[in-house]
Amino acid sequence: MKSRAYPFYFAGGALGLYLLFYVLPSVMGFYYAFTDWNSYSSEVNFVGLANLKLIFASGQGYLLFIKNTVVFTVATILTKTVIALGLAVLLTSGLKRLAHFHRVIMYLPAVLPMLVVSLIFKSILNPATGLLNTFLREVGLGFLAQKWLVDVHWAMPSVIGVDTWRGAGYIMVILIAGIQAIPKDYYEAAAIDGASGWNAFRHVTLPLLMPVLAVTTVLNLLYGLKVFDIVFVLTNGGPGRATDTVYTVIFDEFSKGRYGVATALSSILFLVMIGLGYFVIRFMHREETR
Repeated sequence: MKSRAYPFYFAGGALGLYLLFYVLPSVMGFYYAFTDWNSYSSEVNFVGLANLKLIFASGQGYLLFIKNTVVFTVATILTKTVIALGLAVLLTSGLKRLAHFHRVIMYLPAVLPMLVVSLIFKSILNPATGLLNTFLREVGLGFLAQKWLVDVHWAMPSVIGVDTWRGAGYIMVILIAGIQAIPKDYYEAAAIDGASGWNAFRHVTLPLLMPVLAVTTVLNLLYGLKVFDIVFVLTNGGPGRATDTVYTVIFDEFSKGRYGVATALSSILFLVMIGLGYFVIRFMHREETR
């Protein structure tokens, strides 16, 4: 009996802290999502589904913020995965000379703090004095210069591009580890059968990389759904709230003292992340076993 209870004493302290600072606030958050909790009154009244109705009412704008979050998440998942996968294959089988040096260079943006990256790119993408537009004008490509962060049509693609630049190297490192874990025997057998490089990638690398791709997809999914800092620094949700995401709106609602609505948004996003993460893992696992 003592031997069975012995490991519990090691986990008990950490488990208590986890329950106190994570599980309990989460449960309380779900409760406050159904109240009118705000900074203008000391009373907290139960209002049922009123906050949810407010969020999903078409005239309140919250659906636009949810749409922006979904667009950002899907776009960054696709761009990061495609670029990172291409770089991982190139740096493991194509580019042999100075491969480790190139890996460090590609991974370096992921080490930089998001605040620093956002401030640098906010300067680079300045439509009047930014480095990008200045360079395009100097080389005779002024027609490509855009109002990157202040144009409704270009703001979200610009934010997506900056986030992809920073995060692709991190995903690349994970995929490189996955590719290197694939036994070389599979590639030798494919070569004996006369498979080309593309066929080896399609029928060997990609199927065996599915568990790793599932992990990176879930990581990108959870990050994209709760993105805040890069949007807040680059555009602050503008122009015209074109880049506002769920978390920037949650921050805005808390700033206004509308704690009940903000907590309802947080609760919805929490449930969505759990649900999507579960289904993504199940789907990727099913593809792996085919």
